[in-house]
Amino acid sequence: MNLIAGNQPPPAIVIGLDSLPGIQAARILAGRGIPVLAIARRPDHYCCRTNVCQQILLADTQNGAFIQTLLALGARLPQKAVLFPCTDMAVWHVSHSRQLLEPCYYVMLPEHNVVETLMDKVKFYTYAQRERLPLPRTFFLHNRAEAEAAAAALAYPAVLKPALRTPAWTTHSEHKVYQVANATELLAVYDRCARWTETLVAQEWIAGPDANLFSCNCYFDAAGRPPVTFVARKLRQWPPQVGVSCLGQECRNDVVRETAVRLFEKAGYYGLGYLEMKQDKRTGEQFIMEANVGRPTVRSAIAEAGGVELLYTAYCDAVGWPLPAEREQQYRGVKWVHWHYDLRSAFYYWRRGELSLAEWWRSWRGRKVDAIFSWRDPVPFAADIAITIGRLLARGK
Repeated sequence: MNLIAGNQPPPAIVIGLDSLPGIQAARILAGRGIPVLAIARRPDHYCCRTNVCQQILLADTQNGAFIQTLLALGARLPQKAVLFPCTDMAVWHVSHSRQLLEPCYYVMLPEHNVVETLMDKVKFYTYAQRERLPLPRTFFLHNRAEAEAAAAALAYPAVLKPALRTPAWTTHSEHKVYQVANATELLAVYDRCARWTETLVAQEWIAGPDANLFSCNCYFDAAGRPPVTFVARKLRQWPPQVGVSCLGQECRNDVVRETAVRLFEKAGYYGLGYLEMKQDKRTGEQFIMEANVGRPTVRSAIAEAGGVELLYTAYCDAVGWPLPAEREQQYRGVKWVHWHYDLRSAFYYWRRGELSLAEWWRSWRGRKVDAIFSWRDPVPFAADIAITIGRLLARGK
């Protein structure tokens, strides 16, 4: 059975539908009239309740088993499809298997060594240091002795994070990063986490609130040029200080945009890219926190709400269509909210006396897009609410 008619646009394959970047990418692309097929490893995930996909295939997107699913699917498609991996491990496996995939799929990635350099935090921070890009003081921990040396040398607070978020890491921890208050705590976290990943990264903490975190989403074409960029900032995140965005707003920050363009151009990059930087509240300097490559992020939806066709630009460029006109950021101040995470974050800051009810209300005012809710696709939101209520009731027993 043909999944996609030959007279339709080339399909998009969203790998990792069971994630916020996944469902948002699927909705954005389907909204442009593009047939969307998806792969997910958790069929019971609320994002898999979406109505925008023509079919959802089940495969493990963490260990690379989905590559065989893609090869079987590609043999049934009447034309090449565009791959949109939406998790880090999916990006890595697509990049590693590109020679097998390219006969059936458009792969928007640079050479694999570039992907590895930008994905692995040890290689990435080493590259950034070599290029004299602004970084916090950083240590690479391959063993307990190196952890002890870093613990003695760092100023505190500090953070500890994996060089690569492996399947073992995501199985044992929901956190991307751990904040530590002193050397004793750093070593305790190291001892707990070291078996989940080959190398850990320790960095000095850049002082400042969540709102000092800025990011640039971008797309670089095969010639290494960025036809589209989009800058935003976090207003709050969950968990606070070390989590993911739960309330963000588009903004202007030329330092972040120019640093992102310089970083990816120097690397010879091709594909979707993301750079996050934090402004030190004491000095005003801005430092690189992390980069994500080869995939959409949750900021894809805020870019679209702000009138910037980030993902559609990537799709059009991949298939050789004219690029959309809506590629220049207008700085309208649109916001993105994951409402129940933001309620938890706001409550945390309210209890600490750092956020009043009036300040919280003002932070929600203005035009915004919801992370999950959609009038055209309401079931994922309802499923998320049901799951959240069930968890709260279970905790109360």
